Amino acid sequence: MTTTVPRHAVTGPERAAPAAPGPGRAAPVGSGPDRAAPVGGAELREFMRSWATGVAVVTSRAAGHPVGCTVNAFTSVSLRPPLLLVSLARTSRTLAAITAEGGFAVNLLGRRQHALADRFATGVVEDRFAGVAHRALDGMPLLDGAMAAAVCAVTQLIVVADHVLVLGSPYWCEAADDADPAVFLGGRYRTVSPA
Repeated sequence: MTTTVPRHAVTGPERAAPAAPGPGRAAPVGSGPDRAAPVGGAELREFMRSWATGVAVVTSRAAGHPVGCTVNAFTSVSLRPPLLLVSLARTSRTLAAITAEGGFAVNLLGRRQHALADRFATGVVEDRFAGVAHRALDGMPLLDGAMAAAVCAVTQLIVVADHVLVLGSPYWCEAADDADPAVFLGGRYRTVSPA
């Protein structure tokens, strides 16, 4: 099942004029004259190193061939309706494939799949699937051994700065009973320990 994303689904940030503060309406946070300058990209990257995330490979297809990349900017957005979100660089070939195909898969990796995560994060894009065991569902590549996976139809693309937020409606998913996730924190992989 391939869904074409309508042109109007690609949207940018809306710039509505802020409402003036009044009774029962607070001034926007950070709008005062003494607001500090924003942090730089390097500072934000260092801050985000303190946020533990799972590791996923987002996949799609381009000209009949599988494509994919490693991400940790992935989350659920809503349960009613079910929606997932992944953030991809505007220059990403995987994003271009997702936009053209109207669909994508999310493969959540387990702790023994660090090499797979590294493979899809670096290296030659065209070679990432070479020798990697996978199957396809509606053309969307599912990596063998993934801890969990979902296949989604794209519902909206939102351009934000140098990235695009891809919202997808999952129509198939599965998860292993004995989940042992890959976790990324402080620039390296970690192991989850029971509390």
